[in-house]
Amino acid sequence: MDSKKYDIITFGRSSIDLYSQNIGSPFNEIKGFDAFVGGSPLNIAVACARLGLQSTLLTAVGNDKVGEFIIHFLNSEKVNTGCIPIKEGTRSSAVVLGIEPPNKFPLVFYRDNAADSQLNIDDVLTANVPEYRVLLINGTAMNVEPSRSATFFAAEIAKKNQVDIVLDLDFRADQWHDYRAFGVTIRAILPKVKIAIGTEEEILAATLSETSQVVIKDQQISAPEIKGDIEKSITWLLSSGIETLVVKRGEDGVSIYSKNGTREDVPGFKVEVVNVLGAGDAFAGGFLYGYLKGWSLFKSCRMGNASGAQVVMRKGCANFMPTIDESLKFIMDNGGF
Repeated sequence: MDSKKYDIITFGRSSIDLYSQNIGSPFNEIKGFDAFVGGSPLNIAVACARLGLQSTLLTAVGNDKVGEFIIHFLNSEKVNTGCIPIKEGTRSSAVVLGIEPPNKFPLVFYRDNAADSQLNIDDVLTANVPEYRVLLINGTAMNVEPSRSATFFAAEIAKKNQVDIVLDLDFRADQWHDYRAFGVTIRAILPKVKIAIGTEEEILAATLSETSQVVIKDQQISAPEIKGDIEKSITWLLSSGIETLVVKRGEDGVSIYSKNGTREDVPGFKVEVVNVLGAGDAFAGGFLYGYLKGWSLFKSCRMGNASGAQVVMRKGCANFMPTIDESLKFIMDNGGF
């Protein structure tokens, strides 16, 4: 992996994110919005770039001002945008979000005819995946064609060329025609994956048998309530052949499960929550930084926890990812590694 030319390429969705300016106000009483950028793969690419990694985003935008807005931000963050196609006849995505801490964060996706869902196999070939040390793929990119086949193709190329594949489960319930289709798709790609990252809810979603197990309250698409046996679900996913499953548990930190049956818990950081949206992507960025630097999984997860903790104290996602100096200081000020 050390012979690779670049650090990481992330694959999937991108959007303009409109965040409520009225923190604590019910959604119906919002008076204005701040315009940021978002989408899990975009957030992770920016998180990695701010920490000093060579980061590329493979997404797509429409021939519209929102697409220009997204590309402009990525260029300002030194994320490589050289392989982002403009898809004529599509729209760049948008998300509208409410902020009602500590536990209510409703959101609305605008992804009909989304440009990034039109990523195809030719786009993957243009991106030169074999030149990277890590390919980060994303669950939502596999909800429709042609981005589903493009994701599988990217993973196939990566595995053939000794590029480590990391999967962010990223279950967004309203983006699937059947909640169970998410699990079927995830389980199909897991044999190609080295490390999978997800919340307990996302892991349960990856092993659903009944749609009634999923309950969405207050339009919290990114945080549904899902019933199931988490330990059985973890065992099921580990049996797919992945080496490591990282389970995100919010303020309780994360747990690292290995295919040999071991579990290691990594404590989180206690902070005051303003906005949980984007914290998981910040975690992934911090974790991948440590992983690419050759750190232990424990230390890498501690770095990820620090990134997530800093972002939950802020009101947005990609725009508020910490720098390496900010993260290292935060860790040293809060108990160290």
